[in-house]
Amino acid sequence: MSTPVINFSSNPGTPGKRRLADLPDRVVEGDPHHDTISHFVSPDGGTLAGVWTSTPGKWHAFTDRDEFCYIVSGHVELISDTGEVQSFRPGDAFLIPNGFRGFWNVIETTTKHYVIRDYAAT
Repeated sequence: MSTPVINFSSNPGTPGKRRLADLPDRVVEGDPHHDTISHFVSPDGGTLAGVWTSTPGKWHAFTDRDEFCYIVSGHVELISDTGEVQSFRPGDAFLIPNGFRGFWNVIETTTKHYVIRDYAAT
């Protein structure tokens, strides 16, 4: 039996909510809230895909993962620990490789599609 393709538009996914300030020492500025619709989690928990929305704020980027992002709406910056700032808006796609150290800065409420390979989960 073949595994079906997961269409984000027609699959309701599994919703989740998180206030990032509930994670100790993560938030640098603001009070970002995240809404997530998880469309895929691999059997080992190491690969995840879905849709994420965040309200404005700045926080330390998560580590031990590779993350592909496609911005659907909003405006974000990724700021490396060396101070390099990259700005992303709707239609932009990028990959944050394992080993990136720095910050997410959500300027305007942002929605993205993501695929994450989480090395801490496996």
